[in-house]
Amino acid sequence: MRLKVVPISQRVASALAACLIVAGAVVSLAANRAKPDTSADRKGGLPKAVTAAPNRPAMDVAPVDARRRDKVRAQAAAIDAILATRWQEYGVVPSPSLDDAQFVRRIHLELAGRIPTYDETVAFLQNDSSDKRDALIERLLASPDYVSHFYNFWADILRLTERPQRNLIFEPYLAYVKDSIRTNKRYDDWVREMLTADGRLWENPAVGFQLRDDGMPLPYVDNTVRVLLGTQIGCAQCHDHPFDRWTQHEFYELAAFTAGTKMRLGAAMRPGKPGKEAKPVPPPAVRALVKEAKESRGRKAAQLIQFIQANATGVSFQDRPLRLPHDYQYDDAKPLEPVTKKLLWGSVPASVKNADGREQFASWMVARTNRQFARTIANRMWKKVMGVGLVEPDDDFRKENPPSDPELLEHLTDLVLRLDFDLREFVRAVVSTSAYQRRAVIHDPTAAEPFRFTGPALRRMTAEQLWDSIVTLVARNPWSVQRPAAAEIAEVASVDLRQASLDDVERQFDAFFDRYGPGRYQRMLQQNCGYRGQWLMKASEMPTPLPLGHFLRQFGQSDRETIEGGRTVPTIPQILAMFNGPITHAMLEKGSVIYETVMSHDPEETVDVIFLSVLSHEPAADDRREARDEIASAADPATGCGNLIWALLNTREFIFIQ
Repeated sequence: MRLKVVPISQRVASALAACLIVAGAVVSLAANRAKPDTSADRKGGLPKAVTAAPNRPAMDVAPVDARRRDKVRAQAAAIDAILATRWQEYGVVPSPSLDDAQFVRRIHLELAGRIPTYDETVAFLQNDSSDKRDALIERLLASPDYVSHFYNFWADILRLTERPQRNLIFEPYLAYVKDSIRTNKRYDDWVREMLTADGRLWENPAVGFQLRDDGMPLPYVDNTVRVLLGTQIGCAQCHDHPFDRWTQHEFYELAAFTAGTKMRLGAAMRPGKPGKEAKPVPPPAVRALVKEAKESRGRKAAQLIQFIQANATGVSFQDRPLRLPHDYQYDDAKPLEPVTKKLLWGSVPASVKNADGREQFASWMVARTNRQFARTIANRMWKKVMGVGLVEPDDDFRKENPPSDPELLEHLTDLVLRLDFDLREFVRAVVSTSAYQRRAVIHDPTAAEPFRFTGPALRRMTAEQLWDSIVTLVARNPWSVQRPAAAEIAEVASVDLRQASLDDVERQFDAFFDRYGPGRYQRMLQQNCGYRGQWLMKASEMPTPLPLGHFLRQFGQSDRETIEGGRTVPTIPQILAMFNGPITHAMLEKGSVIYETVMSHDPEETVDVIFLSVLSHEPAADDRREARDEIASAADPATGCGNLIWALLNTREFIFIQ
């Protein structure tokens, strides 16, 4: 079912009426502008850094092999064949195919996380090539926007935030995730790196995966299995699982593989009290620096101590036994009894039989014989593209929760394996299917009948898609600021605690604080790309977590404390933000992309340009007439154009992905 598009006369009237109520005035291209900035780096209230065209690509992205196009088509056809069989079996009718205007918008939102620009839309619609859809898919998959969009996707899963704890400086890990997507690193290689990495964050950023649960070794096992194997074993940490087959003893047997992970570099381990994990002892150099800071640095001491702890924090591993908790209640073992390492299923690969427990755990996790690893990511990526997983929720694989189409899930699992865990190529195959290139259909998660994928599920944009789409209408260069790389952090954060004096630590801390300290980095962002307290930049490059009142948080961006914590539930603050928020005001500023695009065309083309810029299609005849009447009846053409832009932005057609 296609989302109903209300005639423009109704859309303009309803949206403008709401704007009048909320904002107190109809917004125009000339009105409600930020106070003029007379500095040389401003143009019409918008920062020059975002209104000027970039002089180079935002980043180098691994190229897509166009020579594989025939293979991709064959992979897509095989998926379509399975779905067609299922549609016939259950007597369901597939959704109509997307026309070119619908496709260009959908595929940009799917692969680039934003709507297409006016120029991108027009170029695609005017292209008569028979393979233009394939070519566009390939271009987007090799674009910085793809990296940004899929970083947002993984950030929600991996709980990426810059300060998960006070003593953790996580920017290098965030940059590592982004870079892994940019280089199209094989998923199994990526996971193995994260599960076995040693060192400090700025030396080996992959350690961030293990450090995300610093001080919580048992929740680390739970979160790892949930993310990578789609299996919830967390309840078995404290007792036998009430809804699945896992026992507490099995949980501890699995946790024994990673029990030797240490989170403090150079730390010796001392026995813990009965029933408690052993704790790392800071090396003498760290203790001495902390003591001196407490005694001599006054109010600054707390910050210096956190900085010292950040430099003393890293990952190392040495096998050690894991014991059952002191309150273990089952008759298959005794409290505090050591457990033997044992996997949930399968066996340790022969190549690592003599390796340490962590290496055995990682090798088993990513082994081709462990189909659940490939099955989980196949289901997760299918859901990313089609809106609904074959197993829902996507981290709840169990016998009592079977897939809606077992044959299709196993076929997709085989495809992941045949592609050697190249997730970008997997996505390429799925978006190339005729099933994906159909109009979205409404999915009722409470329905008795499973979703049959007669088209992708109708979805609202995520917070990040909505933000980046509005920024696309504003900023010619949304990449004016990117999050720092690991080397940039190391330059001002790394200290050799084995030989550094407290004065050395303080000098390095001051350098770090001056660049990345609270308020300093934000002021740099404001100077570079700030507008009315908002930063006109990619959502992926934003500091995280953002405050609750920020546009992204209002529209459901996760605080990154829980796995897949993002939401797309509508709220009243969202309506207010769309009607009268600073980010939507920015569109109507002189120098914005849509302002300059509209003003560069003949007045007779204005309505078509606005529709193509905001909704990626030309208006119907009635819509064009109503829109022209709206512009003609306004106080001046600029005001009328602003009214039309504002109205279209507040339609369901804009917010939903059809």
